[in-house]
Amino acid sequence: MAQNMMLYWGSGSPPCWRVIIALEEKMLQGYKHKLLSFDKNEHKCEEVKALNPRAQSAFKSQGTRLIPDDPTEQALVYQRMFETNNLQQKMYDVAFYDYYVPEGERHESALKRNKENLIAELKLWDGYLEKMGKGSYLAGKNFTMADVVCFPIIALFPRLHCPPERCPRLMEYYEMLKDRPSIKANWPPHWLENPEGQDKLKNL
Repeated sequence: MAQNMMLYWGSGSPPCWRVIIALEEKMLQGYKHKLLSFDKNEHKCEEVKALNPRAQSAFKSQGTRLIPDDPTEQALVYQRMFETNNLQQKMYDVAFYDYYVPEGERHESALKRNKENLIAELKLWDGYLEKMGKGSYLAGKNFTMADVVCFPIIALFPRLHCPPERCPRLMEYYEMLKDRPSIKANWPPHWLENPEGQDKLKNL
């Protein structure tokens, strides 16, 4: 079945990485894939825009069960998945402030507030993992879709040189997952070429 799939992806893109991790967890190797260049706007080509973005997986029983059957566990998985958007946005508001805000509209007070919001968000996520206990995944003792969705965002924090003391539990979680086969085998190619990353969160 995987041989009939075509994956269009961009190196380091969290949404793309999520799909690749999920495919690996579902043991759907052997799919065709095409690496797109964001610099060349290949992700906006007609070939990509013609795809159906709402196709759903038919592999619930294969590989890792990413969505648990238990309603309480399932609710927590979905909650963490949705909350990932908050973490991502607050991180972008700091790391990419100069990119998103025109030069004439930038204010130190706004950036300071963004940093405070991100620090508070990181404390929240650290608290989640503290409550779950050492060695836990984001929604409990099993790897789920919450981890698939959130790990590519969490991986950006060390990549952008966030001080580990700002989120020690998240960094423990990152260290635990970065060598998971589905993740390690699909590490963004340009991260391997340039492992240093950027220091956009160094002063958080």
